[in-house]
Amino acid sequence: MAMVDARGIRLHVQRMAPAGDSTRHGTVVLVHGLLTDSLASYYFTVAPAFAAAGLDVVMYDLRGHGRSERPQQGYTLDHNIDDLEALLDRLAVTGPVHLVGNSYGGTIAFGFAARHPGRAASLTLIESEPATAAWAVKLGRILDRVMTQLAHNEPDAIAWITAHRGHNTARLAKGAARLARETTLGRDIPASRVLTEDAIRAVRCPVLGVYGGESDLAGLVPLKQVLLPDYRAVVLPGYEHSVLVEAPAAVGGHILELIRAGAGVR
Repeated sequence: MAMVDARGIRLHVQRMAPAGDSTRHGTVVLVHGLLTDSLASYYFTVAPAFAAAGLDVVMYDLRGHGRSERPQQGYTLDHNIDDLEALLDRLAVTGPVHLVGNSYGGTIAFGFAARHPGRAASLTLIESEPATAAWAVKLGRILDRVMTQLAHNEPDAIAWITAHRGHNTARLAKGAARLARETTLGRDIPASRVLTEDAIRAVRCPVLGVYGGESDLAGLVPLKQVLLPDYRAVVLPGYEHSVLVEAPAAVGGHILELIRAGAGVR
């Protein structure tokens, strides 16, 4: 475990070096999702396979999540993109990186690629989308439900989650309730600055979308195909939003194909 000071906020970072005698084939940066997520979702799924394939793997907890610092305010999308930028600078990762983002993490990764096109070698969006006006409205609805149904009615909500989803999910939900209740996250994210269509089109690196076949995000594939010049989608039947955790081998395999194709590695 390492705590890194990224321009005034302390972020929890884990790094996996290429395994054994593997040749380093670049750096992959893994960005997790919102509220109940942390870098652990990568540590126990695709990160070991990426390191074994010769990649330098960087994972970190977003501000307010996992073991990273939890400021009371400052949770817009731009704050999170700033954190990623500062973290890579602090780690002296200067070359183009392969960005992988799950759910909200993909929105952060896309925003970073739009802001710094020369620093993105490839981009994978797992159950994710760029920040648009429609995205902000949807996130606002989701976070409003979190505030009203979980953060402000925690005992009953946690009791229901424990009975129907188990103790581990209930533990994660308690952490999400605390984050939503004690910070401005619920207000900041829906108020984030979003991308124009021109800004989305300007992302020129190879982009891979990975979606569960039962997820509503799979329906956005045709729009991304229109907006992004180098975009490919994979839809895994039978899975929903948690496809990374439920089908890590398939998800990781497709990401490695993208990275190897760009690097000319077999």
